[in-house]
Amino acid sequence: MDTGNASAPPSGRKKIPGLFKIWASRLHLWLGMTVGILVFIISITGCLYVFKDEIEDQLRREVIFHGEPSIENKTILPLRVLEAKVQEQCHEKYNVHWADIPMDKKRSYQFYFYETDPDAWNYFDEYIIYKTAYVNPFTGKVLAVYDEKNGFFNIVKIIHWSFLLNSGWGKYVVGIPVLIFLVMLITGIILWWPKNRKARKQRIWFRWKNVRAWRRRNYDLHSILGFYASFTALIIAVTGLFYAFTFVQNAIYFSFSGGKTTIPDFSDIVTRAPDSLRNEQTLDKIGRQVEALYPTAFSYSVDLGNEHLDSHEHPNFSVYVKQLGYSYHIMHQLIFDENSGALLKNYNHREKNPGEKAIGANYDVHVGAILGLPTKILAFITSLVCASLPVTGFLVWYGRRRKKKKPKRIA
Repeated sequence: MDTGNASAPPSGRKKIPGLFKIWASRLHLWLGMTVGILVFIISITGCLYVFKDEIEDQLRREVIFHGEPSIENKTILPLRVLEAKVQEQCHEKYNVHWADIPMDKKRSYQFYFYETDPDAWNYFDEYIIYKTAYVNPFTGKVLAVYDEKNGFFNIVKIIHWSFLLNSGWGKYVVGIPVLIFLVMLITGIILWWPKNRKARKQRIWFRWKNVRAWRRRNYDLHSILGFYASFTALIIAVTGLFYAFTFVQNAIYFSFSGGKTTIPDFSDIVTRAPDSLRNEQTLDKIGRQVEALYPTAFSYSVDLGNEHLDSHEHPNFSVYVKQLGYSYHIMHQLIFDENSGALLKNYNHREKNPGEKAIGANYDVHVGAILGLPTKILAFITSLVCASLPVTGFLVWYGRRRKKKKPKRIA
């Protein structure tokens, strides 16, 4: 039997996959050596941030629930009164920006101080103040104030978001390595994929019983863990690129909405009532309507503006209702007349098109909160594996290079 001829490909067609893998391998290596350390930082900070809510809920449990007895017989103070009490007790020169109001009145209200300087070049100068005050809504007593700006999880988040650079352009400094990492994931899948079914079975499990060489174990950690994590990592990477590049946002909306290109913004809905109807009870009137319409929701957010309600950020007075405690993807938007407090639009989550729902779910998919604890655990493990890939990948390269340079023994 002519084994030489048997092993040779009958035509040039079979050489193409081999050549394709060679270039995929080179691209995988070059890109990995270029952005490996950045991918490690992005992945490890993402991993640390996954359980932020669960950890903070435990650390702040004593103030999340105000502990006021017999609340059924007590009246919640008006929002403007609570706002004034918060300002008085906190002694901040900046005004309260917005409030999160829980439907469960056993929970404290949260008032936020928030001011930024968009021209600053780094995070610590850009965020002038970012604090959360937990308040007993029946007495107005501030139970605790947390400096979110200098808090561990927010710093981790901004490292993940912009490497502590200005968020406006720092997101591109993070986005470009993530875009490159996306290519690395695809080339990694190509390199892992065996030529036949038998080889595929051999490469999906760790077979270390008779393996002592660290290089082999490290290679398996890189290739096998990388393969299992790659498909979830692709989703996490794309949903992360959503925040850096507008074209990704547009592509996601276009794909899920069936070709639509414009997201409804309701900017044409404007206040109709005269200014004379505006008073300190307007926000409370709005709040009562929100709670009557969505009694089973978790909370809603109100932009406090200033005492005249004319400095809020929206073209109309919008209130956002968070349906679930663990996730943001089910949100309802209500638009009110800022003078009379009359409801102008109730945009329920069910009315949104699939593209809007996909956009609204992007954050929860990215951090793994979309289905609660199970998907958070999946996101945590995936991020941890992604953080390990630059390390094990470097060791694969280093081990091969060292092996090539090892001098031959003279008999």
